[in-house]
Amino acid sequence: MRAVLAASILVLALLLAGGGSAARPKPLRVLFVGNSLTFTNDLPAVVAGLARSHGRALEYKTIAFGGYALEDHWAQGDARAALATRSWDVVVMQQGPSALPESQANLRAWAIQWADEAAKYGTRTALLTVWPESYRKSALVDVIASYRRAAQAAGAELLPAGDAWRLAWRCAPKLSLYGPDGFHPAALGTYAAALVVYGRLLHAPVVEKRGTRNRRLVQKAAARSLGRPVVKPCAA
Repeated sequence: MRAVLAASILVLALLLAGGGSAARPKPLRVLFVGNSLTFTNDLPAVVAGLARSHGRALEYKTIAFGGYALEDHWAQGDARAALATRSWDVVVMQQGPSALPESQANLRAWAIQWADEAAKYGTRTALLTVWPESYRKSALVDVIASYRRAAQAAGAELLPAGDAWRLAWRCAPKLSLYGPDGFHPAALGTYAAALVVYGRLLHAPVVEKRGTRNRRLVQKAAARSLGRPVVKPCAA
């Protein structure tokens, strides 16, 4: 009986010492590296907001410059310096559409180089699929394939935001995912990308029973892009 009592007291003491900290999961630390397709509408903040609204924790830093490719980030140096701090669980990277053959080769080569660099510091790499300009919307299939192949070559996670856009347009071709300039995302386009990033990195559901019709369509498209089954994908 004394042994049982002593064990019980020890367990209670350990629980009290924890101070309820077990209820607070360790935040996912994400470094976003890209260009204006990331900083328009502050994609990282939208991802963090989704996490926060569902009781999840995500800390982030954004390094994004207009028109930059992965090659430019390598030369500029800020992203490499951030990786070297060993502060990040994952680095999310994107450049332009990269649909042309030479652009596809460039994306693959630099995705591999960045993945090797991130691995040195215990950080995994994820590639965020983007989209082409609206006037060459037909290139979206090539953009999706380019990022998929680059992710496979680099051993990186794929965040298929461009595919979520494609699937959303299948249901609603006039859905306003582009902003006024026909390239940078509208708020709904950023929301679609954020759902994909949030859903994959945090292994979280992205379809909810709330929101406007357009947001519900985008939620289902994001889920489908992540390979998740969706009932009546075009029904809001």
